[in-house]
Parts: sequence; C-alpha cells; structure tokens
Amino acid sequence: MNTELTEEEMRRALFGGSESPAPATNPYTQYTVPDVVIVQPVKAAKKQKVSKGFTPRLRVTLRVGNEFEGKMHEMVHEADTLSSLVAEQEATKMARKKFRFVELISVKSM
Repeated sequence: MNTELTEEEMRRALFGGSESPAPATNPYTQYTVPDVVIVQPVKAAKKQKVSKGFTPRLRVTLRVGNEFEGKMHEMVHEADTLSSLVAEQEATKMARKKFRFVELISVKSM
C-alpha cells in the first residue's frame, strides 16, 4: 500500500471531492403571496401558581442601649439565612445604627 499521498489526494480526503456547486436559483423570481392568510387561534396560557418555597429564617434577640450599664432595651431581628453567625452579624449591624451598646441574647430558628 502506498503511504505517500499527493497534495490533491490529501485535499480530497480532508475536504471532499471537487463537486460542482448546486445550481443557483434565479434571484429575480417573484414569490406570490396568497390573498387570504389563515391564522390558527392561540390559546391563552394559564398562569401557573408559583409556590412559595421554604425560606429559612432565624430570630435574633439583642439587648441594646446607649448608656454603659444603663437602661437596656430588647430588640428582635429576623434574618433570612441558615447561618446563625451571619444572622447575628446582620442583626448587630442593624442595631449599631441606632444604639451604642449591643449584647446578643439568643439566636433561634423560626
């Protein structure tokens, strides 16, 4: 068997034989459009009810105040997360906007 191929044989093997291109259509032919067009009626799509998935929530209870060893208030913050650390940080951040002293009491799931 001959392992040496000529350039033409390699081209035919890679790109296929040299076939003549398909006859071109006449671009000047006019397509006729029928006078009456029949349109199928479209059914109205039913709105599917979106079920509300379970949202994990944690309730964080804080003791907050503006005076050192003074009057303290209890504050409750609800966080949409599973992580108690993230919920605690979020609640502390919100409490620090109004109060100077923040103490964590509890983090419970709802």
